[in-house]
Order: sequence, then C-alpha cells, then structure tokens
Amino acid sequence: MTHAPNPAVGLSVRRSLIQLSVAGAAWGTAGAAASLLYRASDLGPVSLTFWRCAGGLVLLLAVRAVRRPGVVYRRTGSRVRRALRTAATGLAFTLFQVAYFAAVQFTGLAVATVITLGAGPVLIAAGARLTMGERLGCGGVTAVAGALGGLAVLVLGSGTGAVRPAGVGWALLSAAGYAAMTLLTRWLGRSSGGGDPLSTTAWSLAVGTVVLLPLAVAEGLLPHTVEPGRVVGLLAYVAAIPTALAYVLYFAGAAVVRSATVSVIMLLEPVSAAVIAVALLGERLTAGTVLGTLLLLAAVVALACGEMRAAAARRRPVPV
Repeated sequence: MTHAPNPAVGLSVRRSLIQLSVAGAAWGTAGAAASLLYRASDLGPVSLTFWRCAGGLVLLLAVRAVRRPGVVYRRTGSRVRRALRTAATGLAFTLFQVAYFAAVQFTGLAVATVITLGAGPVLIAAGARLTMGERLGCGGVTAVAGALGGLAVLVLGSGTGAVRPAGVGWALLSAAGYAAMTLLTRWLGRSSGGGDPLSTTAWSLAVGTVVLLPLAVAEGLLPHTVEPGRVVGLLAYVAAIPTALAYVLYFAGAAVVRSATVSVIMLLEPVSAAVIAVALLGERLTAGTVLGTLLLLAAVVALACGEMRAAAARRRPVPV
C-alpha cells in the first residue's frame, strides 16, 4: 500500500519561491527611495524606519479590515507563547532595519549592503543547521558561496565605499537581526504552519513602531524639507511596496522554504537596486554589475531548483 502524493507541497514551494523573489526585488527599491529621502530632508535612519513601520502598519490594518475571509490559519500554543513569538519576530525585524540604516550612515551603502547581506546567509545556514538540522549539501554550499561572490562583485565592483569599524559593527548587528527573523519564521513554519503572513507582518511592524517611537522623537520625528510633497510621497512608497507588500510575501515564503535558500533569494535586492540604478538613474553599466548579477542569479536558480527537487521527492508515494 502507498500513500498518495500531495501535489500541494510542490505548489506551495513554487509559490513561496515566487513570493520571495518578488519580495527581494521590492526590497531593492527601498535603498534608492531612502537615498532620495536623505537628499530631500534631514530625516535620520531611526525616524525613517519608524515611518516605514508606522505607514506599513496603517496600510496592513486597512487591508485586514476590508479583506474577505480566506484561509484559516491554525493557532498553536498559549497566548503567552504566541505573544513571545510575535515580540521576538518584531524585535528581530526592528534590529535588522535600524542597524542597517545606521550602517549605511556610518560606512556607506555599498559596504553596509555587502556586510549585512553577505553575513546573513552564513549566519542563517549555520543557525538552521544547529537549530533545525537543515543541511545544504555540497551543491547548496557552492551556490551560497557563488552568491556571496556575486554580491561582492556587484556591489563593490565600482571600487567605491570606505570600510569604517562602526559601520561594520552596525552591519553585523543588522545581519544578526535578519538571521534571527528568518530562522524564527522558518521554525514557526515547520512547527505550526507559520501563521497568517499578513498578521505576522502587521504585528512585527507594530512592535517596531512602538519600540522606535521614543528613539525617533529624540532623533527628530518630523523631517525639515523644502519639498514636503516629495518626502511624503517617498515615505508612502517605502511603507507600501518594500515594507507592507514585501514583508507579507517574505513571511509567507520564508515559512515554507529552507532558511539558507531564503537568504540567497533575498540577495535579489541588490540586483534589483542595480537594475534601477542603470535603467532609471542613469548609472553606467559596468562589467562588475553584469558579472555580479549573473553569479547571483545563477545561485538563486540553483537553490530554487534544489527546493523544487526536494518538494518533488516529498510528493512521491511512500510504501507502507
């Protein structure tokens, strides 16, 4: 006797890979928007993150108020445990965001991006192996190494960016927050299905908003600018696309796909940023940009194919 295969497993993995890819591309637009905000106002990194969280939270609460009942997500554990999980995810999310913007301010966008996104997959792969027993295998390790090489070539290929110790420290702290958020999401996905990604994102943004409010007030909550319309428009964009939309997709996908694969797919962020810089901002297309992009895309495709093969293996009938 055999158990019938479950096609939903493969569909879920395929859908999750698409969700993560869209989220990574959306994240890539946040850096350009932040750079424009810094040029148009005196907004600081903490205040920017606060408005990102607060604006995204408002949008998601509006969506929750009008959306039709859909999939019912199973709740597991006591209210106290669920509250602790929510708080942990929200704090990891907040640490990831604030520390990254601080790293950008101290050591520049290029170096901050390479250290944060480069250290992330290493921390996540090690954490997933130690806490959940997820193995990458030789092919997976090669793909991650290729992705990190592609990231370095893509972002640092121009030769710009100065390495400053304070910025490196903030970038590593950001990578730790990113790793904790990804591992926690994957662990919850394995143990309880991961929950409603919209609710997870909303609660994470709510925690970030509350934690950051006093810090943002101390830094300067309201930006001084001669272009208020432009600043409001950019803040609205950051709250809507690379925050509300992207993080709902991220939490949905990260609950299903292996943690190390998630971290490499999210390296589509600098690819997206590079495409925007060349296509819309008039930056020159360099050999480093092309080579780094190809290496990253090859790594993403390799790991995505590995996930699909693993899903196909789980769908095969199991003899009894």
